[in-house]
Amino acid sequence: MKKWLSNAVSAVFWIALWECVHLAVGENILVPSPLSVLERLGGFCTEGSFWISLFVSLFRVLSGLVLGTVLGAVLAVLTAKSNLFRSLFSPALHVIKATPVASFIILAILWLSVENVPVFTAMLIVLPTVWANTEKGILSVDKDLLQMGRAFRLSEKEIFFRITLPTVKPFFAAALNSAVGMAWKAGIAAEVICPKGNSIGSALHDSKIYFETVDTFAWTAAVVILSVLLEKAVLWLTAKGGLKNGRI
Repeated sequence: MKKWLSNAVSAVFWIALWECVHLAVGENILVPSPLSVLERLGGFCTEGSFWISLFVSLFRVLSGLVLGTVLGAVLAVLTAKSNLFRSLFSPALHVIKATPVASFIILAILWLSVENVPVFTAMLIVLPTVWANTEKGILSVDKDLLQMGRAFRLSEKEIFFRITLPTVKPFFAAALNSAVGMAWKAGIAAEVICPKGNSIGSALHDSKIYFETVDTFAWTAAVVILSVLLEKAVLWLTAKGGLKNGRI
């Protein structure tokens, strides 16, 4: 109850501050009022194209998230188990982490179709986070426990599920929870830079071109709401699957 009340007070404070800025500026084209944005968002909800755009963007981001997670986990296993693979792939990890998202988007436009650019961008942003955290989890597995498991003649499968996996799970869950937000931001940014068809990024791009500031704020609000819901869903899934605390 206290947490809910605290969140409510915080929300009221920021909305009130937003309204004060709107009144001080006095120009709806610069800073629209919270009420006008809410009304526009409500109008969007009655339009079929709005829901299509949400679905298209969500599908692209989730596709990139899944691809980046799988590839990052595979690379983590390879680099944690082999010094050769670590020497080969570690520079790529540092390059990906250091390169701005916009650079990846521009390069992806040259290599891929416009529809696949958001997927590629989201995947590339997710990959190093999952890779680094999962590798850290694998390297933190207690060697004494592994030796004890072999001393008790546990099979490699039993050692994996009883010792290795519970240790790695919290690291993987933390990476996944962080990657969701990053994938969402990167995917939408890619759609804004290379807009095509129905998508959130295309709508944001069009609203900017035509100076429809209320629409820009409304679409941004939709992005924030969907991002929060997506992160909550991932948190629920990780807790449900026992990833959060390492349960089997």
